Amino acid sequence: MKNADVVIVGAGPTGLMLAIELSLAGVRPLVLERHPHRRDTPKAGGLGGQILELLRYRGLLERFQAACPGPAPAPRFPFGGVHLDFTRLADPPLHALPLPQQHLERLLDERAAELGADVRRGHEVTGVNQDDAGVRVEVLGPDGPYEVSARYLVGCDGARSRIRDRAGIGFPGTLYPEVNRLAQVTLPATVTVLDSGDLDVPGAGTIRAGFTRTDQGLFGLGSAPGATSVSVYTIEDESTEYDDDVPMTLTELQDSIRRVLGAHLPLAGSTRLSRFTFQARQADRYRAGRILLAGDAAHLFPATGVALNAGMLDAVNLAWKLAADVHGRAPLGLLDTYHDERHLAATRTMLHTRAQVALRRGHDPAAEALREVLQELLTDEQPLRRMGAMVAGTDLRLPMPGSGDHPLTGTFAPDLTLHTDQGVTSVAGLLHPARPVLLDLADRSDLRAAAADWGPRVDVHTAKTDRRPADALLIRPDAHIAWAAPLDEPAATATPALREALSHWFGPAAAV
Repeated sequence: MKNADVVIVGAGPTGLMLAIELSLAGVRPLVLERHPHRRDTPKAGGLGGQILELLRYRGLLERFQAACPGPAPAPRFPFGGVHLDFTRLADPPLHALPLPQQHLERLLDERAAELGADVRRGHEVTGVNQDDAGVRVEVLGPDGPYEVSARYLVGCDGARSRIRDRAGIGFPGTLYPEVNRLAQVTLPATVTVLDSGDLDVPGAGTIRAGFTRTDQGLFGLGSAPGATSVSVYTIEDESTEYDDDVPMTLTELQDSIRRVLGAHLPLAGSTRLSRFTFQARQADRYRAGRILLAGDAAHLFPATGVALNAGMLDAVNLAWKLAADVHGRAPLGLLDTYHDERHLAATRTMLHTRAQVALRRGHDPAAEALREVLQELLTDEQPLRRMGAMVAGTDLRLPMPGSGDHPLTGTFAPDLTLHTDQGVTSVAGLLHPARPVLLDLADRSDLRAAAADWGPRVDVHTAKTDRRPADALLIRPDAHIAWAAPLDEPAATATPALREALSHWFGPAAAV
């Protein structure tokens, strides 16, 4: 019988991110992946949204940026048949990193190995049993069957999660009767990319950049003058069930383009080919005893560009709470807040992705009018920023119990520039170790004294910053602000409120 603190089923981006975060928190994760090797089948084409900031707060973003095979595209994103165009904004609310999933998984794998995480490929979970003390996992590996015991098991095993089924967790929702094909392709010399981004195709005339809607579906084209490749996207209603492990071919893509456009688009080659269907599903609970779910096992969204963001943020939210429980210092109910907070986040994501379904699937004049009106509204900065924050997941404010209601509580901590006795740093720099931080911005000895009893568990830093937003911030390892002291709040109210927040999230002082 082998032992681990936490067994993670699935070595995709969510599972690997969870292993990294658990390792940072001093927990021994064991990752079990049934596929013997990392798969090269292209899936997601990059990362976008709040997870990019979180990676920066862990000191990983530059490393990931250096691995991108091409330059970052202009900040222009599809939204249900219209576009969110942030190119005229100096500080777009939504960013993307063009890092194909196979490269992302390699980088996460490397980081997990650096931290000592045990990742086993070709090891399939065949049985799971849990009781009040832990979980027993039956595994079939290359050398035969074996068992593992752990405190917890987390299913990061995707849309068809076997762990979710074994835990008896419902996964209600909707499957949409459409097949989406997305590709980055190169064009032969006979096809010309015009200054407008349109394509001049012999025998077919001009194929317009952007979205073209026909009776057979939707065609999308993204290109730029002088570019060596273009992005192509088709949506068709189909009843065919495709095996996700069987890659799409260039011929399949060309056939789809021909059906949708009624024209042949010559293609010379491809750097990415992916096919997917859309579902809107959410697990009715993210925890069943000692079994938890994260990523696609917990939620499926009917739009592109959000799944990796949501799944990896699930992992970051869950890891420090699991670690606190494994180390025996979790306050009552801490682990249940994982479901509360991430189910709320997924519900918000489901809202805008379902709205995209309505936008893109409407074919009558009323639907065309709706898209036109929305696109017009999105030329104004305020609605454009609001929509970008919604897609990025940065507009979410988590409920934070306790006294006080500072505007920053529940939000992602802003990356303030900090001046300390040791020099200049930032909030992002303080969160590289993935530990809780009490950031004293007003030299409040009363607040530092109040936090002293949590010293082994909470890092205390004193710093100055321009235009401080609060006297002090209590920041969780997932970079969300658990408590904030209003400017010049008296010690008589600030100190008890801080101690209450510390106890709620990091256990009572007596447990030190």
